[in-house]
Amino acid sequence: MFDDYVEHASAPADGSRALPEVQYEGFEPSPYDQDDNRADVFQDQADVAPPAAPIFQLGEVQCPLSAPLVSLVVSSDSLFMGLANNLIIEIELSRAEQFIRIQIPRKPTEFSIYKLFLDPSGRHLLVTSMQGENWYFYRGWKKPKQLKGFKMIIESVAWNKAALLSSTHSTSTREMLIGARNGTIYEAVLDAEEDFFKSQERYLQPVFTLPERHPVTGLKFDTFPPLDPKKALVLVTTPTRIYQFVGIPDRRSDEGGRVFSALFASYRDAAPKIVELPGSIDYSELHVYSPNADQAYSLPRIVAWMNAAGIYHGNLDFESNTDDLIDGAQLLPYPATVSSPSLSPTRNNTAPNNAPISMALTEFHFLLLYRDRVLGVSNLNEQLAYEELLPLKPNEQVRGLTSDPVRKTYWVYTDQAIWEVGVTNEHRDVWKIYLEKGRFDAALQYANSASQRDQIMSAQAKAFFNEGRYFQAAQCYAQCSVPFEEVTLKSLDAGERDALRSYLISRLERTRKTDLSQRMMLATWLVEFYLSKCNELDDLVASESVSQDVDNLLAERAILEDDLRHFFETYKANLDAHTVYELIQGHGRTDMYLHYATVIGDFERVVEHWVMEEEWTKAIDVINRQSKLGLYYRFAPVLMRQAPKETVDSWLRQRALDPLRLVPALLRLQHAPRDPLSPNHAVRYLNHVIFEQGNTSPTIHNLMITFFASTPSTSTASSTSQNHPEDDGPLLRFLSTAPSDPLTGKPYYDLDYALRLCKQGGRTQPCVHIYSKMGLWENSVDLALEKGDLELAKINADMPEDDDQLRKKLWLKIAKYVVQDKQDIKMAMRFLENTDLLKIEDILPFFPDFVVIDDFKEEICTALEGYSAHIDALKGEMDEATKNAEAIRQDIAALQRRFITVDAQERCSSCALALMTRQFYVFPCHHTFHADCLIGLTKEFLPAHALRRILALQTELIKTSQTTAIDRAAIANPSLIPATHAGRHPATQRTLLSANFGTQTSAGAGTGGRGANAFGRSVLSAGDRLRDLIVPDALANLVTAPAGWIPGIGLGGGAKREAGEKDVEKVERMRKELEDVLAANCPMCESVVAGLDKPFVQTGEVDASWDL
Repeated sequence: MFDDYVEHASAPADGSRALPEVQYEGFEPSPYDQDDNRADVFQDQADVAPPAAPIFQLGEVQCPLSAPLVSLVVSSDSLFMGLANNLIIEIELSRAEQFIRIQIPRKPTEFSIYKLFLDPSGRHLLVTSMQGENWYFYRGWKKPKQLKGFKMIIESVAWNKAALLSSTHSTSTREMLIGARNGTIYEAVLDAEEDFFKSQERYLQPVFTLPERHPVTGLKFDTFPPLDPKKALVLVTTPTRIYQFVGIPDRRSDEGGRVFSALFASYRDAAPKIVELPGSIDYSELHVYSPNADQAYSLPRIVAWMNAAGIYHGNLDFESNTDDLIDGAQLLPYPATVSSPSLSPTRNNTAPNNAPISMALTEFHFLLLYRDRVLGVSNLNEQLAYEELLPLKPNEQVRGLTSDPVRKTYWVYTDQAIWEVGVTNEHRDVWKIYLEKGRFDAALQYANSASQRDQIMSAQAKAFFNEGRYFQAAQCYAQCSVPFEEVTLKSLDAGERDALRSYLISRLERTRKTDLSQRMMLATWLVEFYLSKCNELDDLVASESVSQDVDNLLAERAILEDDLRHFFETYKANLDAHTVYELIQGHGRTDMYLHYATVIGDFERVVEHWVMEEEWTKAIDVINRQSKLGLYYRFAPVLMRQAPKETVDSWLRQRALDPLRLVPALLRLQHAPRDPLSPNHAVRYLNHVIFEQGNTSPTIHNLMITFFASTPSTSTASSTSQNHPEDDGPLLRFLSTAPSDPLTGKPYYDLDYALRLCKQGGRTQPCVHIYSKMGLWENSVDLALEKGDLELAKINADMPEDDDQLRKKLWLKIAKYVVQDKQDIKMAMRFLENTDLLKIEDILPFFPDFVVIDDFKEEICTALEGYSAHIDALKGEMDEATKNAEAIRQDIAALQRRFITVDAQERCSSCALALMTRQFYVFPCHHTFHADCLIGLTKEFLPAHALRRILALQTELIKTSQTTAIDRAAIANPSLIPATHAGRHPATQRTLLSANFGTQTSAGAGTGGRGANAFGRSVLSAGDRLRDLIVPDALANLVTAPAGWIPGIGLGGGAKREAGEKDVEKVERMRKELEDVLAANCPMCESVVAGLDKPFVQTGEVDASWDL
């Protein structure tokens, strides 16, 4: 069947003609997962089969030899060759270009090399000769050493592999066994450590002698268990016998010691396990194979003994309780070979009975060395698997076949050349052999291609099906290329629908995800199988004939239903929902119907089902488990009507809902009959939306007021009764606590709408509250009084806190209501105590004309007494103010008489000159300054507005001085002033202003005034030049000069004198103001605070005291 498929799946190799393309409706193309790289193997079958590599490959080693090669050993990539001239050559295969030559100091006539023995680590080498003389070489030595105590021809050596491979730095061989030609087995220990008092031969002791005294051609031993050795197995071979010695070793010493004495001693009186195979050759070989030979404590798995009769081989069973640990021993006869015609007659007769010269053991083959060729025989089916002729030269003699047990390399050597037998593709045919033997699992382990696996799985599937193991056959059929139709028809004919279901599941798992149609067909068919099986089990459970198996059937049905649910979850993408719904409904499986709808996310169908069944809680649970908001909105009206509490709880858990889309559902509860003791769940949801979620939609707020203001329909008679004030509590709480717009301060609900609803419902207090929210205080008070709610009116009368007139007006309305409508004078009097805005006289006009005063006589007296007390308090405050004013006047007069005593030697705090030389100022802090020094210091820290004021005063003084006819030059030159006044002024006069001012006013008196004005304007806009425009010396003369000195003042008589007196007063006032500005604070003390933000060294000032 596989061959037929290959023919259809690929074009012919020669391309001469193309077969018509076949569109399979089945599932043949790939038995592997879509992610497997082998998934496309059957689509390109013609291009897949590259030429197979050979099992072994013979390659010659280039190694010049100076003499004929006698023996060769390899272990752990160390190669030693023994030549006929007694030269030992060492080669490290990792550095094959380096040769180390070790010469044995013996003549060829005295010493001829017989064999070399190398330990598994490649460090210890034994050289034995035909003369019975033995030498020992340790890697790293420059020359070998003779073993004087070893007087025998060594035929075989059993090394202690576990000790040698586990310790890479040890120089000891540890205990080892040596088989001699005389049939004696020795136990020995060698140590390469240099010791003057000890030789390398630690000890040598014979432990057993074979009774027939044949040469010991093979010797191996292993201790087991590996990590805790309790027993030892020693294998010994002669040309015709193989012995098994099993026993307990004496002890285990790290330094090495006698171990095998007791083991062999137990066989002095009892014979070991012996297998004898007589033959005519005088040699044999013993080999073992270990899969993990490079590990120190690994045990061998296969043993093979080459003898005259054939190859005696089997598996080593170290768990056996008998003395025979070779399990499944078999004798493999040697294959018939034809000698090469190039061989000489003498070489043709060297090995009778077709026995090989030597052999090696690999994992699956026996390598046999003959005189002219190398053969490889499978140890699985004993068939010849490899044969290659040796390219021998004339007179070239084959010596042997050796192997590296650790690195698993194999070497053929003659007396003139060396070949390496490379293991290139040993596993090539292993799968086929196992397949022929029916060992399918082992065959799969060694299959290298998809076609090989397909053949194995096909054969295994057919075997299982023929044996009646249908489920195993279904699993195998799903993994091979057997046509889908064949498998399904065979299963249906056999009546194995369960096995077919298993096959379909496995095939579906391995079908590519891109094959949508195939996957959908498989999945749909499987659903039908599952449903049919469930119904079949239901029928069996319902029948009475199998009542004793009901529990098992129920368990099987539960498992099957769980499998179907899991199938829906796994392959929901490969199922057509409409088809599956029809299948499930056709089988009447409601539970599966709902589960499938849930799996594919068709929650709408599930909710519809539970709503039709009136299972409101289950419908709500389904809605809660999904994330689509549309289902909330669609089923909200019916669920709100039938299960309001559960529905609202569901809404509260889903914060993403839009409350506006739920308004129709909420309105369902407005007029629905409701128990008055149960809460209104619509109000509960709206409360959450408004106060918890912060919803600001006017619709939601208006809906809340609608629920509060409307009268609910109840089944009791109370629905027709008049509402009580306590019914307004929830509405009032909402109106008072509802959030407001932070920008406008108004609530989000419509005030007009709320007022209209409250009026229709006759809810007075909410109407009053709404009036107050609208700012209609008078309406709110009027409505409260209209309904006779005096307390509510009082509360609203106090609300306009910022408008006392309005509050008083509102309180007067309330007072008028109390006096005129209530006609309760005493209540009106008590009413005055609730507010401080009204007095008795405010409400007297509301009293009737003919009212008895006795009812409020006491209140009038109390009011009059209050007025009297208030008047007395005001008089006391006036007297206190008069006293304070008098005290202030006295303090001012005292300040004017204040003085400070100045020493005649006192110096100016600024210029350090004698203080008395000119006009000076003294401050309370005892700082003294000349007038000009004070002005110079003060202008540095005065603000700009003070500087502008100083310049303005200067300007005014100048303008006053120029109202006279005296020329401007008289100010600068005192000699121009009449002589009668010369005695009142100093001999020299400082300049009042800078030269710029003189330039502007040099045109005369008329233009001088305009110049002064222009100068004043320029000064006010000067900015940073204000301080430069103030001349301290001139300003000091102006401030300190007597009034009569200023030109134009104190001259003439009559009207001129009267005008002069006015000028004197004006000048004196300006001088006083100027002096107040300049001498307001001590400049020395004030500059400390004003100069905090200024550097110590001013710009342009050179000061070297800060230099380092």
